[in-house]
Amino acid sequence: MPRFKLTIEYDGTPYSGWQRQKTQPSVQQTLEDAIFKMTGETLTLQAAGRTDAGVHALGQVAHIDLTREWDPFQVREGLNHLMRPNPVGIIAAERVDETFEARFSATARHYEYRILNRRTPAILERNHVWHVHKPLNAEIMDQAAQLILGHHDFTTFRSSECQSKSPMKTLDVLHARREGDHIVINASARSFLHHQVRSMVGCLKLVGEGKWTPADFRAALDARDRSACRAMAPSAGLYLTQVDY
Repeated sequence: MPRFKLTIEYDGTPYSGWQRQKTQPSVQQTLEDAIFKMTGETLTLQAAGRTDAGVHALGQVAHIDLTREWDPFQVREGLNHLMRPNPVGIIAAERVDETFEARFSATARHYEYRILNRRTPAILERNHVWHVHKPLNAEIMDQAAQLILGHHDFTTFRSSECQSKSPMKTLDVLHARREGDHIVINASARSFLHHQVRSMVGCLKLVGEGKWTPADFRAALDARDRSACRAMAPSAGLYLTQVDY
């Protein structure tokens, strides 16, 4: 059975998240319905990550197995046509080896979080940024971020509903910078715990406001206690930007 790697972009605003739900629309359902219309096959997509409700993607990756050969161009164009006007698009479709796994073959996942930091509320970027009207200090946020790089127990930044077997993760990149009215935070790791990025960003915002020091941020990690996470950023500002293989 030919296997195809799909690189996917979507606006997560109208969806309950990536994973198919019984009563609410999901990105997975939108794609699987389009695949059925194009091929007549009922398939279950395997994705690199299950993004939450309202989270967006610029480079989500999934794989599918079809029963006959298709030209990758036809797969991309056919699915994009059938998904209109839903805010989901296939950026690329590639024929891959049967050993390729969208989730388990991934060597790194990259996320970006965008904060609109100005008095005026988000207008054109509504549902795509976290609007914070109080001034944030991006430099001190970045200083704090560097204190938790490496291999740690990230229980503090882990959802109580997380299904990961272990809270131990290796955080390779956590970087905050200012771009005009935006604070942009990038995070990279082989894998993340449920709500880890949003929890880290929520606490970095406290640092940027001056409510926490960088040392407080590190102390929250060391507490290994979810109650030490005093804030979690909303889903609207989070993007899965790229998955490495």
